[in-house]
Amino acid sequence: MPSPSPAVRTVKTYAVTPRPNPQAPRQLHLSAWDTAMLSVHYIQKGLLFKNPSDLSVEQIIERLRSSLEEALFHYYPLSGRIRAVTCAEGGVTSHVEVGCEGEGAEFVHAVADGIAIADVVGADGQDLPEFLKKFFPLDLAVNFDGSTNPLVAVQATVLIDGIFIGCNFNHVIGDGTSYWMFFNAWAEVARCKAAGKEVVLSQPPVHDKWFIGGYGEPPIKLPYSSPAEFVVRFTPPPLRERIFHFSSESLAKLKARANRECDKGVISTFQALSALMWRCIIRARRYPPDQKTNCRLAIQNRARLQPPLSANYFGNSIYAASTTTTAGELLNNNLGWAAWLAHQVVANHSDSAIRDMVHKYMANPIVYNLHMFDIHSIMMGSSPRFDMYGCDFGWGKAVAARSGSANKFDGKVSAYPGWEGGGSVDLEVCLLPEYMSALEKDEEFLAVVSPPVELGVLLETSSK
Repeated sequence: MPSPSPAVRTVKTYAVTPRPNPQAPRQLHLSAWDTAMLSVHYIQKGLLFKNPSDLSVEQIIERLRSSLEEALFHYYPLSGRIRAVTCAEGGVTSHVEVGCEGEGAEFVHAVADGIAIADVVGADGQDLPEFLKKFFPLDLAVNFDGSTNPLVAVQATVLIDGIFIGCNFNHVIGDGTSYWMFFNAWAEVARCKAAGKEVVLSQPPVHDKWFIGGYGEPPIKLPYSSPAEFVVRFTPPPLRERIFHFSSESLAKLKARANRECDKGVISTFQALSALMWRCIIRARRYPPDQKTNCRLAIQNRARLQPPLSANYFGNSIYAASTTTTAGELLNNNLGWAAWLAHQVVANHSDSAIRDMVHKYMANPIVYNLHMFDIHSIMMGSSPRFDMYGCDFGWGKAVAARSGSANKFDGKVSAYPGWEGGGSVDLEVCLLPEYMSALEKDEEFLAVVSPPVELGVLLETSSK
């Protein structure tokens, strides 16, 4: 039986308005990658911490609020608002930009009655609890809603023995790399302020947007007469959501198997894991052999461009590259065959390929929405390379990383670093109930999944 949904009470909502940043422009043009995100959900990710023994709840809340204010000074686009610009003639939408007028963000202090860390983490084999969705503000908001809503909204939910920090981050402003760059900078500011040190970010953001040149210069003209033509709402169907853990040892064996079977020696760990998930989810869906299916992989562009973008580029710089086959081919061949398909799409994602995709987009710019996802496919999102467990606000390492309801659909798989590090990976898998039940019995899948880290170990080593 699922646990009852707790009452999440709002104690106080703060408007967080940083001091003006003299380097902030009045408006920030959107790149092709930013513009495409106008109708998908905000990013929703959060971290669960054990209560620090030396701080009161009031002190924790004040440290989070005041350090968020300072972090926003450096990440000034997050204090602005999305705005559609209309032509003087005809009154139709010309383009969309970010106004950097410093309207500010939102910080919510909330309490979840009767909920403990153990309830959030759950036991092995349990679905993620429904109440996680209440730990995030602006639930199911699309990015264009940032025209009236804050571009970042944080909720600090106090539990019996911990605190969950959930953040809604407008996806037009940045991708997962940018999200965790901001989250880590916020934590760094908190540590500096707690120690009475001057705030100097170790990795300051780079706000200069990348444009391809020529007709790719800003602003990007959209083929819509009003935002109503591209804002499309999406509510996820009833899904089962689970976290599956993969130890570094298990993944090493999976990678070795994939390379042995394809006889190439170039398959990465994540390519092997993506191939495994593709095969097992498609097997769980019981498609006919001729059903076409894609495996979509979120791939970073920053280091692939020539010259490369800064690792601290703040914005979107990703593509969901895909490889296609049929259900019959995918399952009649081995893991190595599927992993080779994944490897090829990653290897071919070069500077020239990226520029070609941007040129094609500029010739016919559109705004993506979640209804466009192919229901016969899977999507591998997020990344085990994101430094989620490096976010230390001064009271130790997080116990767990979790997400809300945003950007979820049947076949969405999000990768997190494993808590213990060392190359371990956690996958958050979203499937329709009948497909999840089949995946839980899949022998190929079960042979690779590892037991999660015990809660006692998480609690013992996650606080200072």
